[in-house]
Amino acid sequence: MRGIYTSVNDIRKRVYAEVAKLSYDYKDGDLSQMDEIPYRVIPGEVTVYRDSVFIERAIVRERMRMAMGLSVRTAAEHAPVTQGAEECVKPEKYYQPPLINIIKFACHSCPDNEVRVTDACQGCFAHACKEICPVGAIQMKHGRSVIDKEKCIKCGKCMEACPYNAIIRLERPCVKACGMDAISSDEYGRADIDQEKCVSCGMCLANCPFGAIADKAQIFQVIQAIKSDVPVYAAIAPAVTGQFGAGFTPEKMRPAFRALGFEDVVEVAIGADLCTLMEAKDYVENVPDNIPFMGTSCCPAWSVMAKKLFPEQAKCISMALTPMVLTGRLIKHRHPECKVAFIGPCAAKKLEASRRTIRSDIDFVLTFEEVMGMFEAKEIDFTQLPDDDTMHGASGDGRGFAVSGGVASAVVNCIKEMYPDKEINVESAEGLKECRKMLAIAKAGKYNGYLLEGMACPGGCVAGAGTVQPIAKSKSSVAKHKSVSTNAHAYQSNYKELLELLEENELNKDPEDE
Repeated sequence: MRGIYTSVNDIRKRVYAEVAKLSYDYKDGDLSQMDEIPYRVIPGEVTVYRDSVFIERAIVRERMRMAMGLSVRTAAEHAPVTQGAEECVKPEKYYQPPLINIIKFACHSCPDNEVRVTDACQGCFAHACKEICPVGAIQMKHGRSVIDKEKCIKCGKCMEACPYNAIIRLERPCVKACGMDAISSDEYGRADIDQEKCVSCGMCLANCPFGAIADKAQIFQVIQAIKSDVPVYAAIAPAVTGQFGAGFTPEKMRPAFRALGFEDVVEVAIGADLCTLMEAKDYVENVPDNIPFMGTSCCPAWSVMAKKLFPEQAKCISMALTPMVLTGRLIKHRHPECKVAFIGPCAAKKLEASRRTIRSDIDFVLTFEEVMGMFEAKEIDFTQLPDDDTMHGASGDGRGFAVSGGVASAVVNCIKEMYPDKEINVESAEGLKECRKMLAIAKAGKYNGYLLEGMACPGGCVAGAGTVQPIAKSKSSVAKHKSVSTNAHAYQSNYKELLELLEENELNKDPEDE
């Protein structure tokens, strides 16, 4: 479903656009437009999405509330959509936890881990499915196979034996996408998130075909900050290339974000260069003398997963600050009174930016999808904007952080240049299920001396929950953007002289604060 523009994407974009309009127009405490928005998103008396226009508008109301950082309600709660909205009308970071939420009355209660015979069954004479079933759960009735759900152990042998591929396993998409086993069913069969297990990677919301899962946003607060007297800088993640369509070229980046009201734009790829230098130093100084291997630090969902599931190995995740944080500190070093909004593909970055040791560096986090709503609200036509060819300074390696394998590649290139006598082996994994396998192998001692790159999203940051463009197309865009970089590698960065200054001011990360 990723890379296909669906009605789920369309509704999300329209809700974000309406919340952005509400914030740009907001004044004198008037939030009355909140009552009108569901009727603009779902007009008329008949909906094309669900059975009831009233249910669809109710879902839009909850989406709108979450886009403003407010809590999601159940169908049993009776309250106006504006309930508590006055709390989020402020030019500062705000959202009511938890970050990832399920709109229960939008959930389809999908079957989970169910083996089912489809209409493709031919009722063949061999009935291999019946013969191979180890528990006798399959019988032939009325000329076709029938599975006794009470007996079935879901081993899958019948699926492998069927010559027509007529037997399938149904899995709930959100459960299948979750690498933390954090999703189960509630008493009504609807999806339910165990927030203690969840690392906010957002893969569940990206894969729910009913749009029942959403994360909280800070669109309203960012725009209020933009409207204030304090300058707001946009820190743009490397995965941005191509996310907003063909008209959004690197030359349009600065004019486009200034059109939204941002003071200026800085590439987070610059912070990625600094992160590369820090991780290279970290690896050389600590592996294998202090730690058996080192994991990369830039993906917050990966590092939090390690802390939750592999507490002993978590100490092997690099303590280097992430590109987002380094870029935020760089901007605030130059403009002490400003605010910084990280614009990227990732839901988990919202939690990272809320940590005690980081919240002063990054004031807001928005995804590309949320920013697309802002562009829609302002009706910005990228083709009509002037070109600005000043987005330079980051290396190709720094821009390559957006794609799986890019972080490790950048660190390896740096070590080979700056520490030529140091040998380095690399292993990488994308998707939390694969990351868990990789750490399990490392725990067994089979990756001693290695640099391990973990990415929570399959494909890397270009596959994040807040992306707009198809993954393959994004990878191509990133490769093109890398090729036009002034410098190829992080050790050639024009900003590396600032690294020592930033390290001097670095606050120690507190693992308990994550």
